[in-house]
Amino acid sequence: MKCDKCYNAAIIHQKYSGMHLCKRHFEKDVERKVKGTIRKYKLIERGDIIAFALSGGKDSTVVLHIIHSLFKDLPGIQLIAISVDEGIYGYTEKTLETAKQVCKKLNIRHEIVSFEDQFGLTLDQMAILGERAPCTYCGVFRRVILNRTAKALGATKLATGHCLDDEAQTVLMNLLRGDMERLIRLMPAKKPGLVPRIKPLRNVPEKEVALYALLKELPVLFDACPYAHLSLRAEIRDMLNVFEVKHPSTKYSLMKSFDILIKSLKKEMEEVGLQRCEICGEPTMGNMCQACKLLKIIESRR
Repeated sequence: MKCDKCYNAAIIHQKYSGMHLCKRHFEKDVERKVKGTIRKYKLIERGDIIAFALSGGKDSTVVLHIIHSLFKDLPGIQLIAISVDEGIYGYTEKTLETAKQVCKKLNIRHEIVSFEDQFGLTLDQMAILGERAPCTYCGVFRRVILNRTAKALGATKLATGHCLDDEAQTVLMNLLRGDMERLIRLMPAKKPGLVPRIKPLRNVPEKEVALYALLKELPVLFDACPYAHLSLRAEIRDMLNVFEVKHPSTKYSLMKSFDILIKSLKKEMEEVGLQRCEICGEPTMGNMCQACKLLKIIESRR
């Protein structure tokens, strides 16, 4: 099959668009989507210090690679990578080594912060002592570490590798839970104490992120987290993937609906203001942040 944009052999058929693309035009298509997302939501501005949540996986590596290629020669934009050592035996050692290779290749400052240093426990220990799924602890504590570290580094934006699949899963999870407030918080916004998060891969499907990483020969770890299958997200992911096979563009349609819905939600609902956690000082909606609540429960079970 030939590429729809030239006479070279196609390497991918995008069922949602109907396009057959060769290597060069596929890579351009991914980069076009990233550029479009940055322009549409004004994600990056002159003078930004962008901290990247770099896990060593395909998504975070690809977003760092693309943003670096777009802005490396533009004065006034600074890039920093932050990796979190969750303490998952046999897994985080590999992810951190891959993240180090990426930063060395791109000549980017790299900061590594661990659960154990910040909270006194690894994720493996939390999984044993805690009452919740490991992904709950990981999500909460990673957010705290990333925000805390990004602030300490003077970052103006915190970039994550969330792709189309991740965002569609999150939207559907919150809809099923009836959590409209969380839906509102998915959009970039400036809030006291929080470094604004940006998601340049928001409109790129996960499979295309993986293919882009392979074609660019990026140092990427494709191993899945050993705890991933225990989360609700895994169930939502599988369900959405089935729908996408039967009905191509399901994930894009879900995100398009979200973009329309969010405008009405913002008018109808007033976002809850943030205050400082009475224990750690991080932004929270109540007197105590979720991280400190979880730590308190874990400590009581030690």
